Amino acid sequence: MRTALVIVDMLNDFVDGSLANPAAAAIVQPIAALAAKARSSREWIVAYANDAHRPDDVELRVFPPHAMAGSVGAQVVDELRPAPGDLVVPKRYYSAFTETELATLLAAHDVGRVVLVGQHTDCCVRHTAYDAFRLGLEIAVCPDATTVFGPGAHEPLAERQQRALAYLTAYYGARLGRSCEIG
Repeated sequence: MRTALVIVDMLNDFVDGSLANPAAAAIVQPIAALAAKARSSREWIVAYANDAHRPDDVELRVFPPHAMAGSVGAQVVDELRPAPGDLVVPKRYYSAFTETELATLLAAHDVGRVVLVGQHTDCCVRHTAYDAFRLGLEIAVCPDATTVFGPGAHEPLAERQQRALAYLTAYYGARLGRSCEIG
C-alpha cells in the first residue's frame, strides 16, 4: 500500500490573488519539505488537487470568481510547482474527489493512505477527507501544513484551525502529525 501526499488548492488566487489568504504563506515551506520527502520515496506519490472553475460553477454563487480554469490564478504557486510524475487533478467542487479522476488515479497507484495538506482545513481539506473516508482510505493531516481561510472571519485563526482538525480526527479518524513526522 502506498501513500499519496494530496496538496489542496495551493494556488495563486488563494495565496495572494483574488481570495488571498495571508495564513497560506506559513504553510508553503512545510508543504515543500513534505513534497520533497514524498518524491524521494517509492512508497509515496504526490498529487495536486486544484480548483479550476468554470463560469457556471455553483461555488461562484458563494465566492467571487477565483481560480478560473486556465488562468494564472488557478496555477500552483511557484514554490510548490508540480514535478514530473506528480498527479495534477483539476476540481470544480470543494472535495478533490467530486467529479474528478482522483479516486481512480489513487487506486491505479495502489494508494491506501492520503496525507492532506494545503487549504482550507475547514472546507476543501475537510470535504476531501470525507470522501477519502468514504472510500476507505486512511487519512493523515499535517496541522503545520494546512490552514483555514482567514479573511472575513471574526474568530481567531488558531481556534478555527483547532476546531477543523478536531472534526477531522473525531469523524474521519484522521491522524495528525507535523509534516516532518508523517511517513
